[in-house]
Amino acid sequence: MTSDVKRLIAYYKSPLGRISRALVREQVVGLAGDVKGQRVLGLGFATPYLRFTLDKAERVLAFMPARQGASAWPREGPSHTVLCDPLEMPLNDAAIDLTIAIHALEHVADAEELMRELWRITAPNGQIIIVVPRRRGIWAQRDNTPFGQGNPYSGGQLDNLLRDHSFIPQAWRDGLFLPPSQSSLVLKSTRVFERVGRLFGPAMSGVICVRARKEAFPAVPRRKREERFVRVPELKTATARQL
Repeated sequence: MTSDVKRLIAYYKSPLGRISRALVREQVVGLAGDVKGQRVLGLGFATPYLRFTLDKAERVLAFMPARQGASAWPREGPSHTVLCDPLEMPLNDAAIDLTIAIHALEHVADAEELMRELWRITAPNGQIIIVVPRRRGIWAQRDNTPFGQGNPYSGGQLDNLLRDHSFIPQAWRDGLFLPPSQSSLVLKSTRVFERVGRLFGPAMSGVICVRARKEAFPAVPRRKREERFVRVPELKTATARQL
């Protein structure tokens, strides 16, 4: 199931949404490092995590899948949002230095084709940051948040997917150790849950965050799509029949 843009916006306006955004954003910012002068792409619904790039990056784009829908971002100034097919992004080869994919990989029908497309648009030595729900995490088991939608991943599955498509993982982080509950008691104890959860290891986290670097040569070539010619029959205007 794919979350539509209205549900995503409503979630990130909720108390749990604001806290989960802050916690995941800490990991994303730490993985991204210095983005000064880079061309940054946010894929999926990554706009809640992209604001730190606006003042430093050379260019920032936010690509949102057609099935999900799009919303204008940022609220001030010209919109950076593009509604497109993530498997055929309107970009030249090697156009992006850093891609931040959130609410993206778990929702596409063909993850391997998406990885090939990400390899195509990523510049030499460029990097991607992917955030996905952890397969055995509690967030993936509850459908009251966007992290409970789509296809979750284990660390091993994500590592294999990256390496099979010429991306070498550079750094791993875990996030969202608190339960996905709107309870005020849980929300007030966010940092306690985060500290205690990290003591038990990654298995207690709700999402996996990884930064990977593009290799020079693709491990798997893109599929060549055959051009199809569809003959449209000539239709003439019909008049209403008289009863």
